[in-house]
Amino acid sequence: MRSLFARLLTSSAVVAVCSITATAWLAASSTSGAIRQEQGQTLASDARINNSLLGYASRHSDWSGVATTLRDLAAQNNRRIALVTENGALIADSAATGTALPARVSAVVDPLAVDVTLVPEAAKDRIDPRAVGPFLLSARDRARLRKAADTYAACAGRTGQAVRVDVSNSGRPVVTPLGQGGGREPTPAPRPAPTEAPTVMGPCDATALSRPTRSEKAALKQLNLLVGRCLKGKSGEKGSVGLDLTWVSQERQPAAEPDQTISSCIVTARRQQLDPYVAPAAYLYIGSPAEGSGQRIPLPSIAGAALLVLVLTVGVSVMAARRLVRPVNALTHAAQRMRDGDSSARVTVRTTGEISELATAFNEMSEHLQHMEEQRKAMVSDVSHELRTPLSNLRGWLEAAQDGVAELDPALIASLVEETLLLQHIVDDLQELALADAGKLRLHVEPVHLGDLLDQVATAHRGRAEAAGLTLTTTVTGDPPLTADPVRLRQAVGNLVTNSLRYTPRGGHITLGARQDGDQVVVEVTDTGIGIGAEHLPHVFDRFWRAEKSRNRQTGGSGLGLAIVRNLAEAHGGTATVASVPGVRTTFALRLPSR
Repeated sequence: MRSLFARLLTSSAVVAVCSITATAWLAASSTSGAIRQEQGQTLASDARINNSLLGYASRHSDWSGVATTLRDLAAQNNRRIALVTENGALIADSAATGTALPARVSAVVDPLAVDVTLVPEAAKDRIDPRAVGPFLLSARDRARLRKAADTYAACAGRTGQAVRVDVSNSGRPVVTPLGQGGGREPTPAPRPAPTEAPTVMGPCDATALSRPTRSEKAALKQLNLLVGRCLKGKSGEKGSVGLDLTWVSQERQPAAEPDQTISSCIVTARRQQLDPYVAPAAYLYIGSPAEGSGQRIPLPSIAGAALLVLVLTVGVSVMAARRLVRPVNALTHAAQRMRDGDSSARVTVRTTGEISELATAFNEMSEHLQHMEEQRKAMVSDVSHELRTPLSNLRGWLEAAQDGVAELDPALIASLVEETLLLQHIVDDLQELALADAGKLRLHVEPVHLGDLLDQVATAHRGRAEAAGLTLTTTVTGDPPLTADPVRLRQAVGNLVTNSLRYTPRGGHITLGARQDGDQVVVEVTDTGIGIGAEHLPHVFDRFWRAEKSRNRQTGGSGLGLAIVRNLAEAHGGTATVASVPGVRTTFALRLPSR
């Protein structure tokens, strides 16, 4: 039993046998042989659960994340809670999957039609006040209005008025006057207006506090449009809904209550406006966590059985843990060494099974990290080397021109521009590689006609080939079907042609070809150049690698072109390979899936 799975299974089996034995003994010793049915929770508990779920529904457009809230409520109230859609689909359940729902629905959770049996103090419109929808202020508006409210409150305090600043469900601060001694009535707090309020003339300016925000104006406009549609043909009274969601008549009778038609339309419009912002109605089931009947089992029997199971469980767990902890500790110490910078950290585990596999995986990871660290250091050295020369040239000539030693004539400017273009080329190549490493190299694939693509590449490089005394030709066997990014493919083939032009002596020949090979399309660039030694072939596609170690600009580029070719091929789901006979022939091949 060396497998970790087998050990845990054995330990669990021992604990299970003990638990079953204790349970059977408790059942046999019970006089009735049944469990007492648990009493239901009080109405207050049901109301708290319903209120919490109403609050969730008021601030979420769906129930997708309610499971955690539901489980917390079930744990806090020691109840079984389930939510089901009106179509009977289960939304979330605190009980195990497959457990039957309670016999009846406890309530309907709908923030737009609150159940008055569980919320007796519900508003007349039965809309949960926490459902604010588009009236919810942004953090920026909340901060601005809070600052205005605090300023107003401070001003009111200086003038002998006592006020309290609260925050409404939408996030808007509400200034409430407080009673004062001596029979003196406080100045009423500013009430939010349906439109921009005029400047308040007095010691304390509440304009910034009472003016609706841009989002509130948009929400009010939408709400009034819905109300107007509802009232069309039903009521001739002119008016609008204000920011406090009350009807403001154009006859300027704020004390008069709107008629039943207007009130009904306001409620209907609010529900239409809030509907996209709240979760749909759901059936709430509340039940006991367990049900049964019978007499209470004596407390000493329960305590004795629990103690027995605890002792056996601890004993078995200690024995299993001692054997399991040793290799885990070894892995922990090795990981700490790696954290401290020792990339050569390895671990030896004298066991088999999952722990041994974990140790093997850790050692492989450690070796990979060590290799990556060596590559990183080499790359930093190579990048600094590649950038140092053009930067040194630019700085030297510019300082010479600044000191008057050299004159910025056209030839010198052209040389400096060439050095700048070289720097830009290196940076662009590094960016291409970084995008490929991050998996962000975007491809715009489309059917590609390889004959036309290779002709375009050959045309672009023919002038340079003729200047170097080289022959550049293309040959395509058949019409291989290929779906790829034509721009990236031209870039890859162009890099290969540039490489061949650099290393092929005058009188040589470069051939661009394409053919079908089974389920792959092969694009080849063959030259009659100096070739590559067998010992160098494995490193050709490495970054900054060049066979000529001096890294002279006259004998090679930046060493990034072929690395980009490999990344572009892999991005297409293919590979890049090279075969060479020094002094005879070198062939670079891109193998891409035919599709």
